[in-house]
Amino acid sequence: MLKTIIVDDEPLALDVLEEFIKKVPELKLVKKCQNALEAGEAIRKNEVDLIFLDIQMPQITGIEFIRSLPKPPKVIFTTAYSQYALEGFELNAVDYLLKPISFDRFLKAVNKALDTGYKQETETEVPEDGPDFIFVKADKKLIRLKYSEIQYVEGLKDYVIIKTDTGRIITLQTMKSLEEKLPQPTFMRIHRSYIVNLEKINAVVGNMVEVTEKGQPKLLPVGKNYREELEKVIDKNRL
Repeated sequence: MLKTIIVDDEPLALDVLEEFIKKVPELKLVKKCQNALEAGEAIRKNEVDLIFLDIQMPQITGIEFIRSLPKPPKVIFTTAYSQYALEGFELNAVDYLLKPISFDRFLKAVNKALDTGYKQETETEVPEDGPDFIFVKADKKLIRLKYSEIQYVEGLKDYVIIKTDTGRIITLQTMKSLEEKLPQPTFMRIHRSYIVNLEKINAVVGNMVEVTEKGQPKLLPVGKNYREELEKVIDKNRL
């Protein structure tokens, strides 16, 4: 059984989640909290396994609250704003629920939390009802980029070049940080300097993959440390 608290500044949202929790025998509601301060006190006084946590709250947001905890419980974020989904998953959230929340969707999130195989190091995945884009900082602005537009990513020291269907974006960050933000398994690291969108691969040529750049074939190297994972994907989808 998971001992659970709800954190939300909207009374209606608290009531809805309380009713949902009552329907699941594996959950025990410990406390309903209207802000992060109440939640912090509840965690100090009780053993808490799971938090249903609203992101947009006064004074301290849900994301700021989780980051403040040295050993946070499992968390399922709840919010009306889909743009926070990726940031939530960067914090290893079990799931991300968009309001209004249906019981079916709630139950699916709970099952993830109950799954003993759930890993706190879970790869970043795009939630079913989450965004299909990422914001990239470049040229002194945040550029909205759809995942489907990305061909591949090339690393250059502390910079990365994101090659798209129409051009390229250069942004100051590491390959590792971008790899953690891109959804799996659509994007795969194939080399210490390359991440590729698997949906953009046209062919595999020896130890290289072929994509299209500016209407022309472009070959990307596959490092020996990444070859096995790529071969698994190829074998799984081979006729």
